[in-house]
Amino acid sequence: MNIKKYNVNEEGLNRFFGPLEAKIMEVLWSSDDGIAAKEVQELVNKEHPITFNAVMTVMNRLFEKGHLQKNSQGRGRGRISTYNAVQTKEQFINEQTKAVTRGLMSEFGDLVVNHMVDALEDSDPELLAKIQEKISAMQSRKQP
Repeated sequence: MNIKKYNVNEEGLNRFFGPLEAKIMEVLWSSDDGIAAKEVQELVNKEHPITFNAVMTVMNRLFEKGHLQKNSQGRGRGRISTYNAVQTKEQFINEQTKAVTRGLMSEFGDLVVNHMVDALEDSDPELLAKIQEKISAMQSRKQP
């Protein structure tokens, strides 16, 4: 699933989603089973006052974008719909950061590599060790 916009000036999930979308996704990711829109609204409302209609509209948009799965049971007024996230939070972040990185590399390869190396100066030694392991593994696969 591809995010169409990446918000450079935001932080965390707000880089990929709008603020309400991010809150809703966090609620869904923290739920083990499907959760009804009313329950989502009640949980989000504790932190930030929001109407049911606003939450339902955003959840429908997240469903249309492919981020949510909708399960309906019953008929008529007794019909209840529950929602689940299509991916775990970890799967989503992994997929999106990979897409962003590949996009940057294909457009600005040398600059991206230089900036990443510069950013590594401030990173922890464990991250540097992981990068060194990956580079070594890549080099050993490419040698005849």
